[in-house]
Amino acid sequence: MQSPPVSPVNRSGLQILIMTVAAFIIVTTEFLIVGLLPALARDLDISIDLAGQLVTLFAFTVMLFGPLLTARLAHVERKRLFTVILLVFAASNVLAAVASNIWIMALARFIPALGLPVFWGTASETAGQLAGPGQAGKAVSKVYMGISAALVFGVPLGTVAADTLGWRGTFWVLAAIALVIAALMHLAMPTLPTSPKVSVGEKQTAILRQPRFLAHVLLSVLTFTAMFTSYTYLADILERLADVPASQVGWWLMGFGAVGMLGNHLGGLLVDRKPLGAMVLFLIVMGAGMLAVVPAAHNHLWLVVALIAWGIGYTALFPVCQVRVMQAGAKAQALAASLNISAANAGIGLGAIVGGLGIRHLGLASLGLIATLIAAAALVVAVLMIRSRRDLQAVPA
Repeated sequence: MQSPPVSPVNRSGLQILIMTVAAFIIVTTEFLIVGLLPALARDLDISIDLAGQLVTLFAFTVMLFGPLLTARLAHVERKRLFTVILLVFAASNVLAAVASNIWIMALARFIPALGLPVFWGTASETAGQLAGPGQAGKAVSKVYMGISAALVFGVPLGTVAADTLGWRGTFWVLAAIALVIAALMHLAMPTLPTSPKVSVGEKQTAILRQPRFLAHVLLSVLTFTAMFTSYTYLADILERLADVPASQVGWWLMGFGAVGMLGNHLGGLLVDRKPLGAMVLFLIVMGAGMLAVVPAAHNHLWLVVALIAWGIGYTALFPVCQVRVMQAGAKAQALAASLNISAANAGIGLGAIVGGLGIRHLGLASLGLIATLIAAAALVVAVLMIRSRRDLQAVPA
């Protein structure tokens, strides 16, 4: 008896699920290391602030090469492109798992950072093609669910796994999953029409001559710098300042991520109505949480309260920044989205540098204050942008 044929709807659902898992693995690879820094630094016999520069390396690579590589590779057939990217991630995670020093680990971080923005830049279009007319929005949201899950749960899941398998074991697991998804991608993904090589024309680059749009990009840089000045070293803060046992840090980060899902939801609700107003609200919430964490470190009840505020503000700002910049660059949304990803990674890298310098010169306990001061600078920029818009609206025609 023959089995019933797989319907196109079921097949596209499977393909989009594969895309979602691929997105989770790719973005988890970027952020996983945040939860592994204390153990990795001990094993490689390096300082925590030097280990933190692995975050900077990945982020700056995405920032510098992302738009160029995405444009250059946009014409490559998608199944082949995504399969190769996943194989590169698998190999890079194997290299990280066997790294014996900081230089090998740096290479293991640099190589996948070249592929991440290419996947980000082409995944939405591909998901829409797989789903077909009228279903593109749902398909894209499912793929971005994998990205959101990685941002929220990738770090804590990796940290929990590291408690059981060791940090090297966590990279081995990621490599194995990436290899499996690459095989499924090759077997299940159809051949899809591709985009022509992208050339950014005069019409698109016009947004780069708009001071208000550039102010939006600057605001993203400041925001992500504030976020990652402290978040890069959150595992170390929990271990050394809050006396959380190393075996429990992953579960604390899991709670931080669970709270972040609420922040992600709230950010998505508010950003469409008042993008800059949402920025102001969540910068205040995040700043208050970051500032309170160190004073509350030895009282775990108050520490939980501070982490809830921090987690809500932190995660809400991801969609708020992306939507805000895309609205500001409405005449060239693809370019605007790419620039915001570059701005975010510039902030991630700068945050890891600033946090590392803070630890070296002022101590780990200084990070909450430093990060909050940067968030305050972002808040000032957001308020000035709101006021300038009101002044423009008040000018008679």
